Order: sequence, then C-alpha cells, then structure tokens
Amino acid sequence: MPRHDALNSSPPSPVARWLVVVIFAVAMAWLEAAVVLYLRTLVGRLDPYQATPLPVSTGLGPAELLREAATLIMLAAVGWLAGHHWRSRLGYSLIAFGVWDIFYYVFLRPLTGWPKSLADWDVLFLIPLPWWGPVWAPVSIAVLMLAWGTLVTLGNPPEGTWRFDWRAYGLNVLGIALALYVFMADAIRVAPQGSAALRELLPTQFNGWLFGCAWLLMAAPVIHLLRQFARRRLGGAVVTETTGRQAA
Repeated sequence: MPRHDALNSSPPSPVARWLVVVIFAVAMAWLEAAVVLYLRTLVGRLDPYQATPLPVSTGLGPAELLREAATLIMLAAVGWLAGHHWRSRLGYSLIAFGVWDIFYYVFLRPLTGWPKSLADWDVLFLIPLPWWGPVWAPVSIAVLMLAWGTLVTLGNPPEGTWRFDWRAYGLNVLGIALALYVFMADAIRVAPQGSAALRELLPTQFNGWLFGCAWLLMAAPVIHLLRQFARRRLGGAVVTETTGRQAA
C-alpha cells in the first residue's frame, strides 16, 4: 500500500498560494467590516464624516488602536506563512493588505449603506495620528500593493536574475512619506492643541494633486518590475528566434 504523508506531498504552487491569501484577505475584510459596523453603531458614527467624528467613549479608543495593530500583524503573518523568502513574504503580505482594504469598503456598503461613493471621507487609520482622506485614495494605494505583490509572487524571475533598483524603491519610500503627510496634514496642524482638537477635527479639503504625485512615486517599483519582465520576455523571444534561424 502506498504511503501518503504530508512530508512527501508537493508544496502548493504560487497560484494556489496567491488564491489562498486572497481568500483569507476577503474573509478578513468581511470580519473587519462587521466589527466596524458594531463599533460605529455603538458610538453613532456609521458615516464617520460628521461633527465630533472621534467621540470619547470609555475603553473604545485603546481597543481600536490595538485592533488596528492586530490587523497589521495578521496581514504580515499570513504573508510570512505563504512566502518562502523575504520578497515573496512581503509580496503576499501586500496582496493580503490590498485585497483586505478594497473588500473592506465593498462589504461596508451593504452592511451600513456607507460609503455612498468613492469620494466619501473616511478616518483611514489612527496610528500615530488620525488619517483622513476620500475612499478612493486608500483604494488606489491598495491596487498598487496588489499589483506589486502579484508581480513578485507570480511573475518573479529566477533568484539569480533579480535586480533590486534602489532608485525605484527610494522613490517609493518618498511617495509613502508624502502620502502619509497628505493623510495626516490636518491632524499634524491641530495636534499641538491636544487630543480634544484631534477628536473634533473634520477636514474639508484633500490635496488630490499632491496625493497624485505621491501615488506616482509609490508606483515606481511596479513600473520597474513591469519593465524588467518585459525585457526578460523580449530577451527570451530574441533567443528563441535566433535559435530557430540557426536550426533552419
């Protein structure tokens, strides 16, 4: 009788890993949306853009901060488990983050009736200060995360041919810093006035042009990978054509 053993089974393919991470992230997005429904119903803030958007409620503030930190840990953990080296682990983590963020808003709509459009304002994060922005802004960043993670995990070149472009990733870091500034600009402005001012902050303008510049900078690694894969594909096509001519 043949012996079947988990140690002898072949590891899942990159596509299978990708699908499992995506399914996990979609399920986690529903869980997150449900938790946010409970919390916002409790404080009467299904639509976060209203007077005193962050009201004082005993115990909810620290719980919300820790929930956000726990979410990041879970997304990083699934990436670590799915990948087998630092690039693929980071790639799967970003895939999970991107899918989770997109479907979080998809699921909030039937659960709460919000957001009514991609232009609706949301409190995106609370660490280290409240981040404010229209829904389309984090979703556009999530698309970049999903694209980079997919290129790295499914279109990854052989280990020896990987080229790390410091310029592309340097631009990415600059773009991240700029985007964070855009999200927290109003919070940074009122932070010296204390926690009460942060709780009552209600931004009225989003610097879309500056965020657009930040997004293009953040897209540099995705563009770099696409160009790298295009060169590899073109190089392979040239080699195949040359070999064919020689054989003829």
